[in-house]
Amino acid sequence: MSRGVAIVSGAAQGLGRAFAERLADEGYRVVGFDIKDEVTSLEDGLVADVSKREDVECVVARASALGEITCLVNNAGTWRSTLVDSSWEQALADWDFIMDTNVKGVLMLSRAVVPFMQRGSGGHIINVSTYYVLPAKSRGTNNPETDLYNASKWALNGFTDAWAKSLRKDDIRVNGMCMGAVDTAMLRGLFPDNELPSGFADSVMQSPDIAQQMMDIIDSGRTGENFGAWVGEPITIGEKPRLHRRITG
Repeated sequence: MSRGVAIVSGAAQGLGRAFAERLADEGYRVVGFDIKDEVTSLEDGLVADVSKREDVECVVARASALGEITCLVNNAGTWRSTLVDSSWEQALADWDFIMDTNVKGVLMLSRAVVPFMQRGSGGHIINVSTYYVLPAKSRGTNNPETDLYNASKWALNGFTDAWAKSLRKDDIRVNGMCMGAVDTAMLRGLFPDNELPSGFADSVMQSPDIAQQMMDIIDSGRTGENFGAWVGEPITIGEKPRLHRRITG
């Protein structure tokens, strides 16, 4: 039985690919897109840039032509090392590079999709964040050389909280997924030759397990929460937290 159409940004590899494949297995018609050509191996994969309005509108138009849009996974994200004392020119270039995808892209894609969900039977918006926005459970949280990346993910809290409250009346549920280290191309790119250090590879989380958590969130019917996933702990959605703890963890 079809569960409608799902859109997944950053779907060429890693978490995005796992999300797209799992949603397809669960009965969604999935439109996955990415700036990488590998995304075309998906049935309805498109090459598109979430930071460009015209690309976003093309993706949503394609998805709406396939059926009722009922799920959006804002997975596309980018990262680079940024220093607080870098030059003005470098700081502003880094800002555009990170914020255009991690924040403006989420804003544009979600606002493009919401009217379709409002006219339909509701749906789910998943904002892929990071465990950096949750209470620290290990060393290394909020690395000082990633201030702009950190800021971009904290910004998603504002979207998740406000949209969940505003869209509840339309039966649109909005949640954040805030995971620690997952074996993805982005993580491997932080190490020489894209190889995870000995021992580390055996401990990091795997994309299919995070995709399972995504489905648990969708099926739970909960909204306005940040769901954490930490290395070395079971990946679950846990008990529903008290209202004032939903975004801060």
